[in-house]
Amino acid sequence: MPADDPHLADAASDPRRVEAIIGLCFLVGIAGVAAFGGAFVEDANTQVLAGTLFGGLFFLGFGLAAWGKYLMPRGPFVEERHPLESSARDRQAMAAAIVERTGIVVKRRKLLGAMLATGLGIFGVVAAFPLLRSLGPKPGSSLFKTNWKKGSLLVDLYGKPVHRTDMQVGGLLTVFPQGKENTLTAQAVDQAVLIRVQSTTLVTMKGRGDWAPDGYVCYSKVCTHLGCPVGLYEQLLELLVCPCHQSMFNVRDGAFPVFGPAPRPLPQLPVYFDSNGFLRARDGFDQPVGPGFWERTTQGNGRASAT
Repeated sequence: MPADDPHLADAASDPRRVEAIIGLCFLVGIAGVAAFGGAFVEDANTQVLAGTLFGGLFFLGFGLAAWGKYLMPRGPFVEERHPLESSARDRQAMAAAIVERTGIVVKRRKLLGAMLATGLGIFGVVAAFPLLRSLGPKPGSSLFKTNWKKGSLLVDLYGKPVHRTDMQVGGLLTVFPQGKENTLTAQAVDQAVLIRVQSTTLVTMKGRGDWAPDGYVCYSKVCTHLGCPVGLYEQLLELLVCPCHQSMFNVRDGAFPVFGPAPRPLPQLPVYFDSNGFLRARDGFDQPVGPGFWERTTQGNGRASAT
């Protein structure tokens, strides 16, 4: 089919103007996709990620749709019917005609084709970022550890140390190991809930006689079901409550679950008062925090044991 065939004419009345608009869309789309890649690498907030990705894909898609609608041959195409039993030569001629027609359409707009290929190529590279990052390093033994260790000072979200006179019976406070309370360094596994159940020493389980002086008992804030923050406290029933699936943990009985889907107790953090009356950790948690995983040895149908 010759290049000047009327069937190959553009559908748009002003092809140059349409080409410019489509080219601009492709440029904006390429910029949006590239911006999404940069935002992802810099850990930008979700609004920036969503906006750049939407903008990039929208303008690339809009430009491609406009190209197909306004710059492709308008037809209609009428061809003679070929015999059903065509020869190999006839089939080769038909294939060559199709390739030639497609080549003419594409070659007429090499710049737009290059821009579209560039945009799709950049998107293909950027789309691999989340996949590659999700592979990440192996967790190793990190699931067994937190930043709590012997002598860690208990502080609130603002870094203020907790003194033995700070809380009344029935009070609850989210605490962190000193130096890990900042939002940039804090980890979910480091969050703990400190409750003053009574004014005298509390023994939650056998072997924990000095873990809760003056009734200050400290448990991991990460639910053992699906990892939600256990931050609600029912003082009259003395139960910690997970707001996600309503698991309830008895604070006097080693935070053993008494209701809900949680399969095991909340790990307890042993605490003591230093010479200045501030609360410190005797050691780390008595077991891995959070939901169960393959390598942990604590069982869900019995009392918590050390790992």
